[in-house]
Amino acid sequence: MADVSDPAINDAYQDVRADKTDTNWLLLDYESDRSDKLLLTKTGTGGLGELREALDDGKASYAYVRVAYANDKESTREKFILVVWIGPQCKVMRKAKISVHSADIKGALRVYSIEVAARERDDLSEELIVPRLRKAGGASYDGV
Repeated sequence: MADVSDPAINDAYQDVRADKTDTNWLLLDYESDRSDKLLLTKTGTGGLGELREALDDGKASYAYVRVAYANDKESTREKFILVVWIGPQCKVMRKAKISVHSADIKGALRVYSIEVAARERDDLSEELIVPRLRKAGGASYDGV
C-alpha cells in the first residue's frame, strides 16, 4: 500500500480544486527509492506545461491537474485529471508497484474526469488531453 497520510497532500488537493486560488496542479513523489510514502513535491499555477517541466525522468510520480478548455467562443469548462507518471528511467521495482499504489492515490485524489498514464512528457499535451476531456464531459459542442 502507498502511504498518502501527509496532510500537505490533502491541503494541496483542496487548493487545486478551489475556484478562488490560482494553483492548478500538484505533484506527488515517493519519499525515497525504497519508501512507499508519498510526499507533496510541488504545486504550480502554470498548468500542464509547467507540470511537464517538473517531472523527473527517473521517478514514478502522481499529479492532479485542473485543465481549462473552451467548448466554443463563449464558454469555458474546467475538468480535473489524474496523471500517473512513469519516467523513462524509472527503476523496475518502482514500476512494478504503480498499479497497486494507484488505488491508494485514487482514494486521496478522488474527483477527476480522466486518468492519464504518461511515459513521456508529450503524453501530457493539451492536444491529446482536451479531446479526451470533451468526450468524458458528455456534452460536445464541436461534433467530437
